[in-house]
Amino acid sequence: MSNRFERRRKMPKLISRLNYIIFCALLIALFLYGVNRFSEDTISYQEDTLILALQKDIAQCYAIEGFYPPDLDYLKDHYGLIYDTDIFTIDYAAFGSNIYPNVTILNVVNKTAITIR
Repeated sequence: MSNRFERRRKMPKLISRLNYIIFCALLIALFLYGVNRFSEDTISYQEDTLILALQKDIAQCYAIEGFYPPDLDYLKDHYGLIYDTDIFTIDYAAFGSNIYPNVTILNVVNKTAITIR
């Protein structure tokens, strides 16, 4: 009489290793997808926060001092505007002390532009 476990066919080692490699590759791909998605969401959140900070600082400058900021450095020096210059470039064009400036935020990573008016 033979043992019931002896009759069972064993999977060849090559197929077993191949399944393990495929599983690990899928796991790594899933992890990288999650990291990329998290990075995109973070940049989007930073962009929204930058828009709100610029609008708030420009309005606060006009309310307190009676004129719109002449340039972006004025907002950085007097109102504490801080942003990531590696991701965002801001084009600030002031036309006069009593006219709302034209502000365009360029997202270098996503290659998008948003104009604040």
